[in-house]
Amino acid sequence: MFDAVAPRYDAMNALLSFGQDAHWRRATADALAVRPGERVLDVAAGTGTSARPLVGAGAEVWAVDRSEGMVQIGCRNAPSAGFVVADAARLPFADETFDVVTVSFGLRNMASPQVALREFARVTRPGGRIVVCEFSTPRHPWLRAAHGMYLNRVMPLVARLSTHPLSYGYLAATIADWPRPGVIAQMMRTAGWRDVSFKRLTGGIVALHRGRRPLEIN
Repeated sequence: MFDAVAPRYDAMNALLSFGQDAHWRRATADALAVRPGERVLDVAAGTGTSARPLVGAGAEVWAVDRSEGMVQIGCRNAPSAGFVVADAARLPFADETFDVVTVSFGLRNMASPQVALREFARVTRPGGRIVVCEFSTPRHPWLRAAHGMYLNRVMPLVARLSTHPLSYGYLAATIADWPRPGVIAQMMRTAGWRDVSFKRLTGGIVALHRGRRPLEIN
């Protein structure tokens, strides 16, 4: 499915989010606060949109995605990042390899987010950090109702402009079914992350989740 949507993926993201996706990705990059020389793992890196600012910050970036079609485009868009086709639940990296792990709009598409979060902790050095940017559920009733209407009625119509319209029905369903930020925060703690927090963006349509791998593993 992601191979099929890859050619217009970034354009569709901008269209479907009314340009807000750029703001969400900037907020993610700011939260990561990557420093020159750090080793960063960008999971579900897709077309390389999230990897580019990390490379620009002077980090050594490895970008992972299961979709070969996405990775092909990512290699062109962010040639300085090392792209790897791999499963987030079975990362091809040794323990404690990275200073930072991040995933944007990909955790909800994984078969077992809990397993993936544990795997992210495995490859992160003690004291290293994680930032997850993912869709969420607006808090205010009127915004939540408008958001639901958009997902169920507007998004399928706009998705007809994509290379694989049916896939956006699946994506809308994953957004609607995704747990609230507090649930994700608990999932992160269970996976071994500490100092877990989250911040809502755009009225709660998106949430930024942060955590840190403890210096000592019990």
